[in-house]
Amino acid sequence: MAPKLSDSVEELRAAGNQSFRNGQYAEASALYERALRLLQARGSADPEEESVLYSNRAACYLKDGNCTDCIKDCTSALALVPFSIKPLLRRASAYEALEKYPLAYVDYKTVLQIDNSVASALEGINRITRALMDSLGPEWRLKLPPIPVVPVSAQKRWNSMPSENHKETAKNKSKETTAKSRVPSAGDVERARVLKEEGNELVKKGNHKKAIEKYSESLLCSSLESATYSNRALCHLVLKQYKEAVKDCTEALKLDGKNVKAFYRRAQAYKALKDYKSSLADISSLLQIEPRNGPAQKLRQEVNQNMN
Repeated sequence: MAPKLSDSVEELRAAGNQSFRNGQYAEASALYERALRLLQARGSADPEEESVLYSNRAACYLKDGNCTDCIKDCTSALALVPFSIKPLLRRASAYEALEKYPLAYVDYKTVLQIDNSVASALEGINRITRALMDSLGPEWRLKLPPIPVVPVSAQKRWNSMPSENHKETAKNKSKETTAKSRVPSAGDVERARVLKEEGNELVKKGNHKKAIEKYSESLLCSSLESATYSNRALCHLVLKQYKEAVKDCTEALKLDGKNVKAFYRRAQAYKALKDYKSSLADISSLLQIEPRNGPAQKLRQEVNQNMN
């Protein structure tokens, strides 16, 4: 009988780690799940801790042969902390087990950009290369998805970290930097469009967390679409991740200075953060573009009431 644990994310994660070391993967997965629920219920933004919990639960799924859920958790972990080595390796292993070799190749290759001495990635890339040559022929490289270019800042960060559970706060920096570091091809732009549409469908279904993943994947392919940032900002608003919403709206407005939705959503986020002056400034900018925008007029009244 397992000892009763207090409501501590740290204790639940430590207990999960112990169960994993003991080969009790289902029990470890359940403990990580409890820690995730507790962390999310508190509403305090801790992307590093949340990312580690997803990555650890993914390891449990991988051990139990549940590759589909492993991939989902790794993707969630990477949405929170991009270019994290462990979830990349675990997702690559899951893709390989499912014979999704092009996707496995991309993840292994991404790991080697971060640290070219990771033995499991070197071995994996050799296996996958042989499999791709056998299945796709001599032009297999032309049939691969885009391989993200890891920013130098991310390489330095991970090389200097003693463990995956680092304490830097950079949830959104790497994905945007990745796409901006290269000119997207026509294929990249099309894939970005498809992923954005998938995100839009998830929003319609109320699945904002998964929608964020899709928008983030879209931005990996191409970061030139203002609407993708403002759409992801909407998801952050719904999930009460107001600082992330502000960041995404700011990126959206850099690309399109007349993105009304970005102005409105950033104003909403500033209001929630009690930065009423910034909120009013965004509402004013919006109303210069659309003077009769009803929701913006209503929001201005609400902000003014909060200031009084």
